Amino acid sequence: MTTSSAAPTPGEPGAHTERPAGSQGGASRLGPQPDMSGGGSGTRSPGMFGRRLRQGGRLLSDGAPGSPMLRLIARWVRRPLLPAVRLWRRNLQLRVVAGTLLMSVAVVLVLGFVVVGQVRNGLLDAKEKAAVSQAAGGFTVAKDKANVPAVPDSDTGDSRAASSSTQWRTDLVAQLASGGQGAYNVITLAPTSESADAGTGGQRSSGSVSPDSVPAELRSSVDQGTTPYKRYTEIKYFDGRHPEPGLVVGQRLEDIDHKPYQLYYLFPLAQEEKSLGLVVRTLATAGLFVVVLLGAIAWFVVRQVVTPVRMAAGIAERLSAGRLQERMKVTGEDDIARLGEAFNKMAQNLQLKIQQLEGLSRMQRRFVSDVSHELRTPLTTVRMAADVIHDARSDFDPVTARSAELLGDQLDRFESLLADLLEISRFDAGAAALEAEPIDLRETVRRVISGAEPLAERKGSRIRVVGAEQPVIAEVDARRIERVLRNLVVNAVEHGEGKDVIVRFGVAGGAVAIVVRDYGVGLKPGEATRVFSRFWRADPARARTTGGTGLGLSIAVEDARLHGGWLQAWGEPGGGSQFRLTLPRTADEPLRGSPIPLEPEDSRHGRARLRADEGRLAAVPAQPVGERSPLPSPPRAIPADPTALPGSGARVVPRAGEPTTQASDREGTARGR
Repeated sequence: MTTSSAAPTPGEPGAHTERPAGSQGGASRLGPQPDMSGGGSGTRSPGMFGRRLRQGGRLLSDGAPGSPMLRLIARWVRRPLLPAVRLWRRNLQLRVVAGTLLMSVAVVLVLGFVVVGQVRNGLLDAKEKAAVSQAAGGFTVAKDKANVPAVPDSDTGDSRAASSSTQWRTDLVAQLASGGQGAYNVITLAPTSESADAGTGGQRSSGSVSPDSVPAELRSSVDQGTTPYKRYTEIKYFDGRHPEPGLVVGQRLEDIDHKPYQLYYLFPLAQEEKSLGLVVRTLATAGLFVVVLLGAIAWFVVRQVVTPVRMAAGIAERLSAGRLQERMKVTGEDDIARLGEAFNKMAQNLQLKIQQLEGLSRMQRRFVSDVSHELRTPLTTVRMAADVIHDARSDFDPVTARSAELLGDQLDRFESLLADLLEISRFDAGAAALEAEPIDLRETVRRVISGAEPLAERKGSRIRVVGAEQPVIAEVDARRIERVLRNLVVNAVEHGEGKDVIVRFGVAGGAVAIVVRDYGVGLKPGEATRVFSRFWRADPARARTTGGTGLGLSIAVEDARLHGGWLQAWGEPGGGSQFRLTLPRTADEPLRGSPIPLEPEDSRHGRARLRADEGRLAAVPAQPVGERSPLPSPPRAIPADPTALPGSGARVVPRAGEPTTQASDREGTARGR
């Protein structure tokens, strides 16, 4: 084994090996350094441990692998953590204080490690320099004593009889150890190249120090070199004292018989260890105090900011609930106070604006109602005069006769508009009453279709009814439902481009659905959000064949809401549209879904899904005879169509090449015609 005279730097591989006593490198720890290279049967690599830790962490997720028992355990472990997670997400003050504490702990730990490392290195460097200097003096004394000429014995005449090699080493250890009571101990050992007997005979030590305190690696290095070597080790004793960390400095020398031996100085580091422990305890106490103090400061500072924010959030919630008189308490003149004053001004202005809008809305509703009622009397007089003129139009010239016909048509439209305005005013005033009774909706649909057949014949369309084999009974106001269905069917015929119009029934649970499907111009993206606006038209340039007022679908929405139902729309450009009226079978029964999907199966998306399903079925290889192909499980029964739920959104599918948009399918949305 060959060793160099240079000592490795602490922290580098091989730093645990011995170094020449004259090197100035510091030590990284007080006691002997363990072997961290791994490879033993009882060690685990950090990478493997990290992988196992990451795999074990997956137990906290919903998709945890393993048996159902593991998932059950993960769910059981996760359930108590949910309140803490919810509190963490909702409490800003907790997050700020916790973050401050974590960062403070990290800073204190880093500073503590740095300070402890500096103190430790300073103590060890000072101890190492003193030990090397002390050992160098002892090595010099041992060399000088070995070179002193021996005094001849007058009796025997033997110059070496008075001081044999063994006795000389004993005297040398006693002499060298006498100057360092409690500061160091001295050991002499035979070279490792000699036999065991010779090595045992050459062992001498002071202070009951065991020769095992000298590491075998250091002995080998000393035995092969001529300079001093040093190493941190653990000093062991014969008298039962506990081992303690220490520094060993050794060198190969020759005794008076010119026989080689090894001389070691062992310096205990107990005092340095106590000093370092005191520093660590002081730093830990100060660090804990600093962390607690920083946490308290963070809590106090964040509370000063979060409390007004929480107050503003609570007042904002109450304002959104309609309590417009709520205001924040403002104290001081700082930024938070300015925020409170600005918030109060905003709330005051908002209250004033809302009150103004409410007043304008009341005035508008009252104006519409008053005008509608006031117009009924002159309109009746004008109607009577127009009827007289219309009946006598055969006696007039052609121009006057045509004017009489136009007057009658426009009076009809005026009367329809006036009736719709009166109905809208009743809904706005909350005076609309529902007279519900159990009826068969098939009869209502038949009456509606009978009234729309002349228009359908002129348009070249045909109205078909699907799903009317069984009675469809529901508690509804027959007049209002007939008005809704008449509006939907007439609109479908008008915009059906001469194609068939399908009326479909659906019953499931406590809900009844009537769907009107046409294959005409359809709806453009975004129009489904505005179709029920009053006087809104999908195509303003399009002529009204039947003289509609633009309020029919708005009234239909209010009629559906009055029944506790939904009126929803779906459409795609060039692919037609579908309107779905969903009503509870029993009055005042809440709806949970609709029996019929809002988007029809023959839509572009529906046909694409069907082709994809057929392609997947065609790709299944043929099974050999005698084997059964595994069949997919039947679809799970869905009690309610998700698209029927309020606020789910009505899909408007664009033409090919146009981007697809997702329009709102809120309750009471449909196509305005």
